[in-house]
Amino acid sequence: MTLNGSAGAATASAVAAFGVSKRFPGVIANQDVNFDVRVGEVHALLGENGAGKTTLSNILTGLYRPDDGHLEVGGVVVGFDTPRDAINAGIGMVHQHFRLVPTFTVAENIALGAKLAGERRIPNLREIEERIADLADRFGMPVHPRSRVWQLSVGEQQRVEILKVLYRDARVLIMDEPTAVLTPIEADVLAGTLRSMVDQGRSVIFISHKLGEVMSISDRVTVLREGRTIGTVDTSATSRTDLAQLMVGRTVERVERRATDAPISGPMVLDIEGLSADGDRGLRALDNVSLQVRSGEILGVAGVAGNGQRELVEVLAGLRARTAGSITVDGESFDRTDARHPIHLGVAYVPQDRLGTGLAGDLSIEENLILKKYRRAPVSVGPFLRTSVIRSEAVALMERFDVRAPSPQTPTRQLSGGNVQKVLLAREMSGAPKVLVIASPTQGLDVGAVATVHQLLLEAAENGVGILLVSEDLEEVRALADRVAVIYEGSIMAVLDSQDATVDRLGLLMGGSRDIGDQS
Repeated sequence: MTLNGSAGAATASAVAAFGVSKRFPGVIANQDVNFDVRVGEVHALLGENGAGKTTLSNILTGLYRPDDGHLEVGGVVVGFDTPRDAINAGIGMVHQHFRLVPTFTVAENIALGAKLAGERRIPNLREIEERIADLADRFGMPVHPRSRVWQLSVGEQQRVEILKVLYRDARVLIMDEPTAVLTPIEADVLAGTLRSMVDQGRSVIFISHKLGEVMSISDRVTVLREGRTIGTVDTSATSRTDLAQLMVGRTVERVERRATDAPISGPMVLDIEGLSADGDRGLRALDNVSLQVRSGEILGVAGVAGNGQRELVEVLAGLRARTAGSITVDGESFDRTDARHPIHLGVAYVPQDRLGTGLAGDLSIEENLILKKYRRAPVSVGPFLRTSVIRSEAVALMERFDVRAPSPQTPTRQLSGGNVQKVLLAREMSGAPKVLVIASPTQGLDVGAVATVHQLLLEAAENGVGILLVSEDLEEVRALADRVAVIYEGSIMAVLDSQDATVDRLGLLMGGSRDIGDQS
């Protein structure tokens, strides 16, 4: 593998950054970054959380101005004062979290704020629809211009975001975690779309934590670490292991469940029968769901976001009422909608929304670690908290779960995403739970933090905890789970043994297809 500190000039550059630095109070986000994207390539941008990828993207799209260094577009030095300047220079970004108005049509969303160069009048809606239909056909992204966004699947909504950028004639597209909410089939379609774009002379900056996708989609990869450019490498000359090591500066071992032909035979710790529940809009979100988890087992729940996963975990956490069905935890009936009740039964809960639901960002690490036990000894005596005990326990848990922070008094909101997740896991798993319900445990985390979280989950299972793992990341589910349940529109499509849970089979089930043979 050969690393290059900056790209050569033999091939034309679509956009390039030379010696770019960006400083914030107390933080150097980018330091002397060199980054070059050629015309007609997919260029992956990798790095740990906090490595500077977002800051560099914000500089390329005109949200920030660099403190040092400069940008070039097509070999010409440019300076962006606003995002409009970047758009006019042909640079657009497709964000991980879509920025669409659900009640508007596809055409109305794409036309919002668009002012095409050289146009003397505002085109009418019919002209806009025709232009969108032409772009959709040219790049193989079928979507009807008159469809309302709320009527579209997640994959179709992403096409709208891409078309919105192409409508503005972007020559460089920055894609931020573009497959995070897609099924494997939709991800394959997206890969074909990106290849079609670069074949027509456009360039794509591909930001992702999924190294397998980076290896299959990109032509070159640039790695950032601690705000600096570590180097650029041809994808064909590297490997997932090499890229992981470049990102974190050390060898990262891939963590997987030990393969075994013997089914988990521990006692049943979670039994869900005929569970139904409504969503926030009063419509049925869960429909007759039945699942069982044994002691020491990891049951993965796979599905595209928005198919009832949030409602499922919220019912199990006592945060949402069920309309039908029963839940039993280690033989005891779960019969109340009360967040304290599952805690009493031995259910630990790690939500997807770590700082909104799981932790209080303004509280310190040690305060967050006692949120579920501050009423009990030895943390408290009567109405009084025992500060020395709280601090001592916090120090021990931070060491055990590798939480990296200046002190237990550090506000949780100041931590990186990986350390926030480890604080949450430390609180939930230190209470000796019987069941751990965990949603999207590694979403947005870098490869090093992912390995740590996966190892903690496997250790919990080995210690007899039954784990319900809800994740849209199929690599994660297949690496960790003993069995995989696929959820679609609030119903369980199938429960598969891990050896039968192929990507193709899971992808079909996640898309609503039952025509895959035996589903028992």
